Amino acid sequence: MNLREALKAGEKTLAEAGIADAPTDARLLLWKAAGITLTEYALDPFREMGEEEVREYLELIGRRKKRIPLQHLTGEQEFMGLSFQVNRDVLIPRQDTELLVEEALKLLKPGMHVLDLCTGSGCIIISLERIGKERGLADETGSFTGSDISPGAVRTAMANAARHQARALFTESDLFEKLEGGYDMIISNPPYIRTAVIEELEEEVRCYDPLLALDGKEDGLHFYRRIIREAEGYLNPGGWLLFEIGYDQREAVTELMKQQGYRQIQVKKDLAGLDRVVIGRYDRM
Repeated sequence: MNLREALKAGEKTLAEAGIADAPTDARLLLWKAAGITLTEYALDPFREMGEEEVREYLELIGRRKKRIPLQHLTGEQEFMGLSFQVNRDVLIPRQDTELLVEEALKLLKPGMHVLDLCTGSGCIIISLERIGKERGLADETGSFTGSDISPGAVRTAMANAARHQARALFTESDLFEKLEGGYDMIISNPPYIRTAVIEELEEEVRCYDPLLALDGKEDGLHFYRRIIREAEGYLNPGGWLLFEIGYDQREAVTELMKQQGYRQIQVKKDLAGLDRVVIGRYDRM
């Protein structure tokens, strides 16, 4: 079997299994199994594959056919132009979350102390540190911290920080429980899916993303309430709080922030036109 034949066979198998983006998934799994890049494939699509390469590719296609997420098979996901290690301990980074980082970058200044709650893979805080440094928005006088209740998530985030040589520290903590000190910006993509809705999610999410990263309790607002209430003890005067939200949570989250004393509240929409990010400033000045 040559590369082109393998790719066509993989596409057909995944399409018949109802995988939404069968051509892309088949291609990326072929690159992994054969240890090649798109350019190498384009230069010689008729290269014969070794027996081990064929065996690995067919195994990967078979696992993807069973709805195991592509990223769990390749072991990585791109986010903000960086490649992050992912596994079953962390939520797979989504493109929608890039808006949260982009909005945080607009507020970031040298010397700021930034905290990322429910950090997961660390993609948010690592991207913020790396891109912030490249743009002159961050320096050695500031700090970047991520926390997560999951020890597996913390280990993954630390590995990703090492991969990108990011100056970020990670702590295993139930939100603020083991944290201290003041922050100029707190950013979070917390669990916000209502418990009753989780069973309706697509299989790749329902069965493979960690429940801890999905379940926002009965109304999906549990972690917003906790963070908004507890953050006042950790935000410096005039500090910013930024959240990713579900498409229907704009009014609830903004009202919670108003009640707790936040001002300059803004809501940003994603590329699909859905409410995605809420920003507020704690007015203690």
